[in-house]
Amino acid sequence: MHVLPLITDSATLANLCARLARADFITVDTEFMRESTFWPQLCLIQVADVNEAAAIDPLAPGIDLQPLLDLLVANEDVLKVFHAGGQDIEIVHNLTGKTPHPLFDTQVAAMALGQGEQIGYSNLVDSWLGISIDKGARFTDWARRPLDARQIDYAIGDVTHLAAIFPKMLERLRKTGRGAWLDQEMERLADPRNYLNDPDEAWRRVKVPSRRPEVLGRLKAIARWREREAQGKDLPRGRIAKDETIADLAGNPPRRQADLAKVRGLSPGWATNEIGARLMAAVEGATPMDAEEVPPRDDRKPGLGRDGALVADLLKLLLKIRSRDIDVAPKLLARSDELEALAAGTRDGLPMLTGWRYDQFGRDAVDLVEGRLGFAVVGGRLKMTRQDDRVEEETA
Repeated sequence: MHVLPLITDSATLANLCARLARADFITVDTEFMRESTFWPQLCLIQVADVNEAAAIDPLAPGIDLQPLLDLLVANEDVLKVFHAGGQDIEIVHNLTGKTPHPLFDTQVAAMALGQGEQIGYSNLVDSWLGISIDKGARFTDWARRPLDARQIDYAIGDVTHLAAIFPKMLERLRKTGRGAWLDQEMERLADPRNYLNDPDEAWRRVKVPSRRPEVLGRLKAIARWREREAQGKDLPRGRIAKDETIADLAGNPPRRQADLAKVRGLSPGWATNEIGARLMAAVEGATPMDAEEVPPRDDRKPGLGRDGALVADLLKLLLKIRSRDIDVAPKLLARSDELEALAAGTRDGLPMLTGWRYDQFGRDAVDLVEGRLGFAVVGGRLKMTRQDDRVEEETA
């Protein structure tokens, strides 16, 4: 594979993108920094097809990334291949408001091939290519210039290895008939809604023990305020206020701005400065959360009593057995909340009860809940047994 020198000018990038636009697939990776910012700072972009690979410097003065962005989000003829691409996709979404499409994630595909739920890139490369990756440049400062040859070689390897792995993985998926299993997962990854930073939803990432509507209403208002402050200042959320601080403010609201000087995690200056005033405005403007928005406690799932919890445990055991038997990651078949919903009597809207998931697991899960399926130890191995099979054996 031909590796181009680091691309720092618009003309070279445009020519590369024109060539890549004729490929069936390209592999994509990014290097970024976000330790001291809210928005990830894009520092390097790596792309490859089966013929050539290149690293692009987005920090190069005057470089126009538009041809590359068009290739990623507007060209539907080229498949974009990532590994654990969530953060890479987020960066593209931040730049364009769109996501790469169509896309393929090798970490998700590995789930369908029995390689676990979150196989790391180095382990993926080792298992498919027998190559051990030098991780020496993994924690480098990608924003510092100039980048040295070792850094660029390390970064380029992320897409050249992926370009070699993807065809092998695709062939394995075709042979096992599991390629169609991944369509829904890839479309979910490409959904732009996954990468929105909506201030009105920021409260969901903060844990508080209370389920009182007035406390949760304050939490939503304060989390919304923090999200807007962090985005506007391009600072990490924790640099504005830590989760435990805003949880404390929601449960024990200050009566006046001067009380902010006593809040753990806030500096005394908040008692008189403008950011403190904006925080107090958020607290004072909060309204109780609507009842339908209040989430249930984790240990009080709706409709899931003591017996339902036992049924959910049996479903989780069934999931382990089934995923072992077909050699697929359990998470690809069903999530824990789906199992709990099924145990509570829900049948509608569960992904595991549709399509290939129903054929591979959902049908058995329903049969277990409705008493048509049980467990048995056969030859020291736990297996599923159908009740009608046991009746035939007993009457034979």
